[in-house]
Amino acid sequence: MIKFLDLHKINQRFEAQFQQALKYAMTSGQYVLGANVSAFEEEFAHYCGTKHCIGVANGLDALTLILKGYIHLGKLKKGDHVLVPSNTFIATILSVLHAGLNPVFVEPNPKTYNLDKHGVKESLSREIKAIIIVHLYGQLADVEGLRNLSRDRDILLIADAAQSHGAQSKLGKSGSLADAAAFSFYPSKNLGALGDGGAVTTNDTHLADVVRLYGNYGSNEKYVNKIIGHNSRLDDIQAAFLSVKLKLLDKDNARRRQIAKRYISEIKNPKIELPYFDGSDNHVFYAFVIEVENRSDFQIYLKANDVGCLIHYPIPPHKQQALKQFSELELSVAEQIHKRVVSLPISPVMKENEVDAVIKVLNAY
Repeated sequence: MIKFLDLHKINQRFEAQFQQALKYAMTSGQYVLGANVSAFEEEFAHYCGTKHCIGVANGLDALTLILKGYIHLGKLKKGDHVLVPSNTFIATILSVLHAGLNPVFVEPNPKTYNLDKHGVKESLSREIKAIIIVHLYGQLADVEGLRNLSRDRDILLIADAAQSHGAQSKLGKSGSLADAAAFSFYPSKNLGALGDGGAVTTNDTHLADVVRLYGNYGSNEKYVNKIIGHNSRLDDIQAAFLSVKLKLLDKDNARRRQIAKRYISEIKNPKIELPYFDGSDNHVFYAFVIEVENRSDFQIYLKANDVGCLIHYPIPPHKQQALKQFSELELSVAEQIHKRVVSLPISPVMKENEVDAVIKVLNAY
């Protein structure tokens, strides 16, 4: 059986370094906001090309605290409208609602699955005060076009970078391409912890200070609370693990792209629609997503042929019961995408014979 994602094998490569990090953590006595967190924040900020990185508990918190931070700074206010892609993981939408803001759904480019300046421009109104772009499946959105558009309209550009660790354009790396970016270090991510975790990256010192304040009970001095905050801090031992894995991230991403290029060039089946990829480093293939007409039959076929798969994501956000207030929206592009997509196995530890097998199975479908 070719697993969709073999996390044990991915992390086994680092076992000796993890053991060292764990031993240090146990003997240091610093279990929360210790030296490991400070070190990783500095390393990841440098990696992304930003002045600041603030570790938080997860990706949802990262987005939520960015939005709450901008409200605190007066750049947003409760009730403002925030433009979001109609096809994304629900966390993108939840962050807007948690911050007391109103999401405005915009359809993506069906080729890239991401927002671009043309689709966004048609949906902008005076009520829109921020845009959240999602670098879905690991591919950067139309950063240049959307950044220019946001600056022209004097609105905030925020990146949900939860799936795009290390993706790069001519403007820089993911994490440095918007006013602020939110990362997730969920175990399945290209840079994944052995538990949950997240981070905010930004060049805005005022925002960084407020996000750090919010994440630590509204306090930057023990038992002195300045605002009504949250408990959202990157765990110290997870930070140590992430520092270990960060050193191999670019190499791992290159392997993912190598596999993706083989899939794209060698899968020849008219029943399977392959993803768009321009061959550059702007895609790190968190997921290799194809489209098929009859997904249920295709999943049964893959299972019968010992190939794992996953659906990112079976239900679009506006059709989730939790977001039933948006269920009447007509978002046909998102609904079609969510109905047809299937994610194939792709990871830095896949062997060539496994890639061969996946290609053979798909060509025989």
